[in-house]
Amino acid sequence: MRSRVVGAGLLFLLQLVLVLGAVRPPGCTDPRRCTDPPRRYTPDWPSLDSRPLPAWFDEAKFGVFVHWGVFSVPAWGSEWFWWHWQGAKLPQYENFMKENYPPNFSYADFGPRFTAHFFHPDSWADLFKAAGAKYKPDLIWSDGEWECPDTYWNSTGFLAWLYNDSPVKDEVVVNDRWGQNCSCHHGGYYNCKDKFQPETLPHHKWEMCTSIDQRSWGYRRDMEMADIASASTIISQLVQTVSLGGNYLLNIGPTKDGLIVPIFQERLLAVGKWLSINGEAIYASKPWRVQSENSSVWYTSKGLAVYAIVLHWPEYGILRLISPIATSATEVTMLGIQNDLKWSPNPDKGLLVFLPELPPSALPTEFAWTIKLTGVK
Repeated sequence: MRSRVVGAGLLFLLQLVLVLGAVRPPGCTDPRRCTDPPRRYTPDWPSLDSRPLPAWFDEAKFGVFVHWGVFSVPAWGSEWFWWHWQGAKLPQYENFMKENYPPNFSYADFGPRFTAHFFHPDSWADLFKAAGAKYKPDLIWSDGEWECPDTYWNSTGFLAWLYNDSPVKDEVVVNDRWGQNCSCHHGGYYNCKDKFQPETLPHHKWEMCTSIDQRSWGYRRDMEMADIASASTIISQLVQTVSLGGNYLLNIGPTKDGLIVPIFQERLLAVGKWLSINGEAIYASKPWRVQSENSSVWYTSKGLAVYAIVLHWPEYGILRLISPIATSATEVTMLGIQNDLKWSPNPDKGLLVFLPELPPSALPTEFAWTIKLTGVK
């Protein structure tokens, strides 16, 4: 019933505009300089979900996530230290406290030890920039909402203010964690769940959030090398995420002193090095009509160009691409290599690309090579 009433109101407004010729904001005397008043969002999900996502977010593709807090003081197990110790009372956490801290030591007693003594925000910013991260600060990553419905948190009221009246109303981006059953249904872009990886192209903008330490979001002293995602794994996830229309958010956990440990720095810089060569296929790209072939080739597109990102070097250096349809104008290059690549139509379907005969050290990257195709369908 409500939708019919709203629809009738809109129809009447359109008719009124046709009769009067134009609707001008109060005080506007020159139609050439008049603009429509900004849209106001009401505190309900149908209205809030209709807000277009600011374009910068889709274009950015890659950001850095930080989990840093009092849990960085014990730095053991995970950032859920308090819950595992005091809530779930897991024996390993109780034993850790008995072995390392005096009796009656409380979680609050960790607070004074959270010194951030070596925290230099400019150094962090320089590292994230070198990593190729493009996220803006105009982003609210809500979390911890699952205990209560959105009405308890007044989520719709807050978002209506954020979209209508806040200083960042035109640029701010939010995720989907605003109350029970909101994830993957309401908000700005969708997280759905931690480390979310859809198998097919979603119809809504989404993001994969994951951590370099695969067992924790916060820094922990007991992490081992086997727990650390390799650079090739991280870049493969980034490529697959962007190919399926998503953004990739990579987490690090600083120490209680505000240091980012070298292994995290190394992984971030490896991503930045790869993006410095292949970023053309990532930033501001769009999903192509086909997203992948055999899980080893992932496609993106930008304008008239199609990018085939190859995760595994093919046998004999001959890449078989099934999906692109060659034309008389087809040209094939590899990002980071100046000369065009030789190619020929595949007798079965698609085309064969003859990759450069170079030693691994002479290739533009160690893994995930980008083939740029123009003049294909």
